[in-house]
Amino acid sequence: MLTCIIRYHIDPTKKDAFTTYARTWGQAIPRCGADLIGYFAPHEGSSTLAYGIYNIPSLAEYEAYRARLAADPLGRENYLFAQRENSCCARIGRS
Repeated sequence: MLTCIIRYHIDPTKKDAFTTYARTWGQAIPRCGADLIGYFAPHEGSSTLAYGIYNIPSLAEYEAYRARLAADPLGRENYLFAQRENSCCARIGRS
């Protein structure tokens, strides 16, 4: 099992845009085959760090998941949404 943790740097003035972004991934990620644990926006402490966390069974499944996500209309639209929102949710790391 792989647990993927995506760390985002968000603009604190665009928390609503990040919320929209995270909710959309909340639909696309499970549909494409990963077990979404959740998206976590700033709550206490930092006002600029947010996280997305999901599980996937294996590296081979991860590669297949990424291909499905890239081909998914909702996934593509959400990627474009993030670009239009000018760094509402810039990814700064994945582990």
